Amino acid sequence: MASSAPAKRHAAAVLRRLARAYPEATCSLDFRNTLELLVATILSAQCTDQRVNQVTKLLFAKYRSAADYATAPREELEKDIQSTGFFRNKAKSLQGCCQKLVDEHQGKVPKSLDALVELPGIGRKTANVILGTAFKTASGVVVDTHVGRLSRRLGLTEEKDPVKVERDLMDALPQSEWVAFSHRMIQLGRQHCTARKPKCETCPMNDVCPRVGVETS
Repeated sequence: MASSAPAKRHAAAVLRRLARAYPEATCSLDFRNTLELLVATILSAQCTDQRVNQVTKLLFAKYRSAADYATAPREELEKDIQSTGFFRNKAKSLQGCCQKLVDEHQGKVPKSLDALVELPGIGRKTANVILGTAFKTASGVVVDTHVGRLSRRLGLTEEKDPVKVERDLMDALPQSEWVAFSHRMIQLGRQHCTARKPKCETCPMNDVCPRVGVETS
């Protein structure tokens, strides 16, 4: 839906408060290059970033290139990432993705959204993470569970489908804020606006948040 003038003013107020509360918020996955970010992002599906960072500490020492992942024995790669959950599917996605990087991109991670979403295991959310974090390109808004939940509570969207949430956020927010917005919302979701018991009293957003769907005693 197209944002009205009041909705855009509310979104601007949310942005200002987020920037004040989390001025240095960045991606919490550990990586040294774009390939490592791609791998870590695939592994982060339904897994905490903390767990992923524990796994990739050894993984990145063992696998240095896209070809290393593509040619590794599947069972060995599965064992290396097992604790991230859904390890068989993730190993399949990693190897398919890295094989395509070798075959079509000289082993390098492409810089365009269209090329990234053609890779196995890479959806729009993962592509946005890579483009925004590694290439500083605001191709869209990363909508994970935190961003989706908080966007509804803050009254920035009424949608539940991540694609529709992203569409509303892209309309309401200036493109220059898309990347930082997601990082800051994730921090807010972890520290204050938790799923079951949001800490509204101490939340830095409490005077601009309509608390949509939050039960109050």
